[in-house]
Order: sequence, then structure tokens, then C-alpha cells
Amino acid sequence: MEMELEEGDIDRLPIDLLAHIFTLITCFKDLAQASSVSRKWRQGVKESMARKDKLSFSGWKMDDDSTTRLVRLAFSLKELDISRSRWGCQITDHGLYQLSTAKCIRNLSSISLWGSTGITDTGVIQLISRATSLQHINIGGTFITDASLFAIADSCQELKTIVLWGCRHVTEEGLIVLVNKCRKLELINVWGLRVPLDCFVGLRTISPALQIQPKGMHNVERFSMWPGF
Repeated sequence: MEMELEEGDIDRLPIDLLAHIFTLITCFKDLAQASSVSRKWRQGVKESMARKDKLSFSGWKMDDDSTTRLVRLAFSLKELDISRSRWGCQITDHGLYQLSTAKCIRNLSSISLWGSTGITDTGVIQLISRATSLQHINIGGTFITDASLFAIADSCQELKTIVLWGCRHVTEEGLIVLVNKCRKLELINVWGLRVPLDCFVGLRTISPALQIQPKGMHNVERFSMWPGF
């Protein structure tokens, strides 16, 4: 006699509720395993990713392809953190190029590329040219040059804060162009930059309300989610 396999209780749930359950899972490895259980679970994972407005890969061992696959599913994404930590995301220019093709990129309000030493101006410019709604950018601890600042100045007219912590290839020229064109810029972190002090006086002349950090390295705690502030 043939035995009928009973459907598990969770498989009887409507796809919307299943997707909601998957939104509570923060481990990307677990989500990948869940998507391989069944077609319904795979669809549930996809819908859960589509609902996310924030994604952080900081601390996760991700590469270009795995990062891109998840970001492309996150149609509602507003905040993206692909900071590099010791075991974290290791994005390259190729990854930034792939990310630039994701539908959500044009709607991003903030992005962190903190410490991503595998990227150059080439990848940043490609990404920034599509991410025109950005208000907050953390690009500290990278090897970008003025070329990236020029691209940001041209594309990100809504920019409010930017971290350039330790970007030692950025010069006075790049900063002036950035502040001149990004008229909504409220705060900039320039710790470790190799520019003359009178440059910062010039920036305040262009934008008197601009906050330039560090100033006695105070208020660091306020920006604990943004390394470099």
C-alpha cells in the first residue's frame, strides 16, 4: 500500500506569511538553505528579500556574485552596507559594476563601502552614476581619488553626509568640487586626508553650515553605525 506524504504545517502557510517568516532570518546562509527546500520556499525567500529596505553584509564572508544575487532580489532596498571587516564582504570593481545593474540602486539613500580595499575609482564611478538618490555615503578606508568625488558631485545632488576617513589620495580639488556641487551636504569626515588646513576654511566659506569632522574627535558615538565618523 502506498503511503501518502503529509504536507508539513509550514508548507500550508500562504506565501505572504511564509515570506514574512523568512524576513526574520538574518543569516544569509540559512536563507540560501531555505530556498533549496522546495519551490514554495524558494519563492518565499525571494519575496522576503524583495521586502527588505536594509541589507548589511558587514561581518559576512561574501563575494561579488553572492552579494549581487541578494541585492538584485531586494527591490525595496534603501540602505546597503557592504563594509569590509576581517571576515566580511570583499567586494571588487566587478562587484560594483554588477550591483549598478540592480533595479534598487537608483532608489538607495545610503551606502557604505567602508574599508573596501579591492575597489577603485572605476567601480565607484560606475555605481555612483546609477545611485543618484544617495544621501549618505561612507567610502572611508578605500583608495579612491578625486575622480570618485567628481562623480559623486555630478550624480548625488541629494547628498547630506559623506565619510572620507583615511582616503589619502583625495586632494583639496576634489573636496572643493564636492562641496560646491552638493549644496545639501551637511557633514563630511576628512580624518587622515593629506590636505592643508586652510582647505577646510575654504570649504566653510563655500558652505558655512557644513560640519567638518573630526573636531576634537567628539560626537563619535552618535555615528556608531558609520565607521569613520
